[in-house]
Amino acid sequence: MKNASEQELVRREKLEQISKVCNPYPEKFERTHTLKEASLLEDNTAGVSLAGRIVFARKMGKLSFIRIRDLEGSIQLELRVDIVGEDKYQFFKKLIDTGDFIGATGEMFTTQTGEKTLRVNSFEFLGKALRPLPDKFHGLNDPELKYRQRYVDLISNEESRRVFLGRSKMYAFIHKFLGENGFLEVETPILQTAVSGASAKPFFTHHNALDLDCNLRIAPETYLKQCIAAGYDRVYEVAKCFRNEGMDPQHLQEFTQVEWYVSYWNFEDTITFYKKFIKSMLNELVGTETLEYQGNTIDFSKEKWTRINYVETMRDLFGFDFLDVDDVDVLKEKITSKKLFTLEDLEEYKSVTQVIDFVYKKKIRANIVEPTIIYNYPAVMMPLTRRNDNDNRTVDMFQVVAAGSELCKAYSELVNPKTQKEAFEAQLKAKALGDDETMDMDYDFLLSMEQGMPPISGLGFGIDRLMMLIYNQPSIRDVVLFPMMKPEGKKED
Repeated sequence: MKNASEQELVRREKLEQISKVCNPYPEKFERTHTLKEASLLEDNTAGVSLAGRIVFARKMGKLSFIRIRDLEGSIQLELRVDIVGEDKYQFFKKLIDTGDFIGATGEMFTTQTGEKTLRVNSFEFLGKALRPLPDKFHGLNDPELKYRQRYVDLISNEESRRVFLGRSKMYAFIHKFLGENGFLEVETPILQTAVSGASAKPFFTHHNALDLDCNLRIAPETYLKQCIAAGYDRVYEVAKCFRNEGMDPQHLQEFTQVEWYVSYWNFEDTITFYKKFIKSMLNELVGTETLEYQGNTIDFSKEKWTRINYVETMRDLFGFDFLDVDDVDVLKEKITSKKLFTLEDLEEYKSVTQVIDFVYKKKIRANIVEPTIIYNYPAVMMPLTRRNDNDNRTVDMFQVVAAGSELCKAYSELVNPKTQKEAFEAQLKAKALGDDETMDMDYDFLLSMEQGMPPISGLGFGIDRLMMLIYNQPSIRDVVLFPMMKPEGKKED
């Protein structure tokens, strides 16, 4: 068998020969049906015109079979020399390869083996593939090549097609469901002048026309709340966000997040709505509310999900009231004295919030499998969240965690401008200590808050991580069409 480079040379020679007969890259082809639609047609339906990429060809003397594919379906074509003519048949046999595009017109029938097939009366060549498909059409085995050459992966891998068709269906569901529940979609800036909306390390850039340093959006939160101040009752955005942080199987620096906000709700209302949302989505996309994910069964169908009080559970874990500690070195000393972690484990964390979050993720979140509501968080960790009326050291918020991953974060929003300013000032103090994931003083947001805001509850979730769970994928790169990769030749960390 010829190697890939030899095959490419042969295909280029065939392209030259095809060019002498017809345009190898024609302008268009008129289809009557998609391949998915054609597979449902009755036998003897005539005048059917189909097009697709050839993914299999069995060429014989006077009768050949090929299979063509598009993203949503595939179908078999039967070519007979006595129907298409000797010249066209030889053209097919000698010059057309797997990977090429073809358009064909004919009549539907079902073979003796039950295969829905188009008996071809005529065909047109629609495009030459100069590179061969993966051997035996089993897809790409090298994960890095899958991510770099997603177009080949989708041609050859049924599982990848299932995942990315599912992603498109997820977008359609989100818009439909939220629209039917009174939400209006908006767009907010990606280029921003204050790091705000989440605790994360940003990307920076420079706006030449305004001679202004900017950051890429880490979350759309503060702008969406400004929409609520402007009079929107329910608002949402499907937002590209950017966080200049580490890369692992659950994190990419560029990701897609959905955030919604509702006037006059609290976080308990949002819990009720999210449960309705996620159950409806699962039924729409995969037809079940029970998922299998990396060896775990995750059941979203239960009426009551487990609840964990964050502050109480962490107090029990620490053995002291960590809310009373505002010095990061004192907190580290207390944690190491309890032998929960070593100083080396905690060395890279520069603020109280970072240390608390690290302990939570390692000791609590990592062990959660079933859908679980984590609520009652420390206020120091959530600068945009409403303080609890009974203890202003805690906030009215929740996360849903399943299989050790955060699926969403939501809270009753902070709308008191005085408290908000104090929270931003605390963030600046943490930044001075070396915490590079803190927020700036967002004066535009404070100004909108001073204009007056109603009670608000909002929720955010990452589409990519939810896709991993729904479609049982081990890495976030498996659910992102074109994940960022290092240039070829440079090894990734």
